[in-house]
Parts: sequence; structure tokens; C-alpha cells
Amino acid sequence: MTDIDPGAVDPSSAALDSGLGALDSGPTAAPLERSGGAHRVGGSSQGGAGQGGAGQGGGPSRSGGSSRAGGGNEGSPSGLAVLGAAVKEIAIVVGLALVLSFIVKTWLLQAFYIPSGSMEDTLRVDDRVIVSKLTPGPIALRRGDIVVFADPGDWVPAPVAKPQSTVSRLVSDALTFVGLLPDTAENHLIKRVIGLPGDHVVCCDVGGRITINGVPVKEPYLKAGNSASEQNFDITVPAGRIWVMGDHRSDSSDSRFHDGPKQNGSTGSVPESLIVGRAVALVWPLDHLAWLSNPSDTFAKVPAPAHALGQSPPTTNPTGTGGSPQLGGGTGSAPVSLGAAARTRSGRD
Repeated sequence: MTDIDPGAVDPSSAALDSGLGALDSGPTAAPLERSGGAHRVGGSSQGGAGQGGAGQGGGPSRSGGSSRAGGGNEGSPSGLAVLGAAVKEIAIVVGLALVLSFIVKTWLLQAFYIPSGSMEDTLRVDDRVIVSKLTPGPIALRRGDIVVFADPGDWVPAPVAKPQSTVSRLVSDALTFVGLLPDTAENHLIKRVIGLPGDHVVCCDVGGRITINGVPVKEPYLKAGNSASEQNFDITVPAGRIWVMGDHRSDSSDSRFHDGPKQNGSTGSVPESLIVGRAVALVWPLDHLAWLSNPSDTFAKVPAPAHALGQSPPTTNPTGTGGSPQLGGGTGSAPVSLGAAARTRSGRD
């Protein structure tokens, strides 16, 4: 039997020991996890990156990170998406503004431009007024109100057509329709209501005042130096119509001038159906800013029309109390414009 020398080392054993030593001296390998062990390897990232770990665990891990990064870029809004959202919001706001403007212009308020001096000194040339469309209607019309009305017929000279391109005309018509652009039709006028349906209006008494249903009225709004009227008349306002006059009586072609040969109020009066509304405020220029209130004290003592009280209507005198009617000044009428620079073309308006 051969003795084994303890100092001798078998070459194969030495090699094995050397290999085990090498394994022990390297990074300690962590055990694979039971769940997902094939995809996740414990230990340092350095060990995962080397010795094939990168192929099984490290590679997919980094690939997954790149995938998540790419997903983040795809989820963020692009420039076109942001622009589209902004355009949509602007379109909604503009649409709502157009609808609101159309509603206000059609049923509530409208701006008008004063092109002439027939309502001086209450209203002057180039003034802008706001007209309430609630009168007549929910708010009753009263004597002394300043009203805007459509031309009853040949009160306004025919407008001169202005050259305009087709595109410009279409855009202008569209904006005018919704109320963002003033109407340039030039077929409206602005005057003060003197007589309501059934009123017996006469000019003038011995004091040079207009009488309504037998009561003289003192008119504080008349332009300085003007009389109540240079033309005598004696009329009864027909049902459904009003008698209107300008504050600048010597320069206003109003109901007096358009009453025709009969001079009884039948043609000079204005149908209530043509009234656009009552002027409630003067908004431009700023130094002329004012509320256009009704001069209620002027007409406070005027009674209701006689026939409204069950009595017979007064007999009218076609020639007036002072003989044949006299016209003072020119002939013609200028409109109140909805913003366009309509100008007086001839005579008074």
C-alpha cells in the first residue's frame, strides 16, 4: 500500500481548487428569483451586463427603458394638435360673439349715426345714439320720446350707389346682418314724438305754442331761436300712427312737411309699425355723452284723446288755425344712418 504524501497535490485537484478559488474570488452570483427569474437577475448591473447577462436580462431591461421613453414622446401633444385646439377654441368664441351680437342687434339695442342737424341742439351732426328696441312693445311709447323709424315713403332721398367689389359687398352684408357692421341703407330717420294715436295737435295758440288735446305745451328742447313751428296745422293723429317733429323746427322736414294736400294728419303721421325703437343714450363723442330722458313735465298735463274717453273726436281744420299752411325752408329729407356717413343732400330733414 502506497502512502500518500500530504504535501503532494494532485494536478487535477489543484486545477479544480484553482477554478473554485476563481469563482469564489469573483462577484457573488445571486440566486435566480422563482418568479420572473429568467428575465431579472439579481446582483450588480455590472455583472448583469457581462457574461451573457446582458443578453438575457440587461438587454431587455434597457430595451424596455427605451420603449418607455419613446412612449412618452408619442403621448405628448404635437404642435399641430395644440394649434388645432387653439383654432377650435377661437372659432367657438367668435361664433358665440356673432350669435350674441345678432340677438342684441335684432331684439334689444342698435347704434345709429346722426348725419344732419334736424334734432339740434339735442342731437348734433356726427353724434352716435343707442336705440332701445323694447319701445314700442314691452315699454310703452310716450309723447316726447325720440324715436328712430324707417322711411314712411319718399321722406329720404334715394341713396347714391357706391362702387364696391363683390367680395367686399358679401363680407359687408354678412357683418351687417349679425350687427358687427352698421347698416348703410340710409332709410331711417330720427324725430321726437309730439302726438300719439287720437291726439288733436294744433299749431299754434296765441302764445305761439303747440296745443295737444287743447292743452298748450312749453317745449324746452327746441333749438334756441326757433319757434314751435313756422307752419300752422290742425290735425288728429290717426289710429296706429304718431306725429313727429324735429327739435330744430326751422330745419326739419317732419310730419308737417309730408302731410300732403289734405293737411289732416293722414299722410304726415308715421305708422307705429315702422318704429325701430326709442333713442335712450348719446354715446359719442364722449364730451356729448348724455342720457336721452323723456321730458315728462312738458306733457304731464296733456289729457288722453277725447274719443278715448268716449267722446266724439275733435273736428280737424285742414287749413290750420292760422289759414293756409306755410312751408319754411327747403324740401327734402336726410336719413339717420346706422353708422355710415349719410349726408344731407337737399333741404331739411
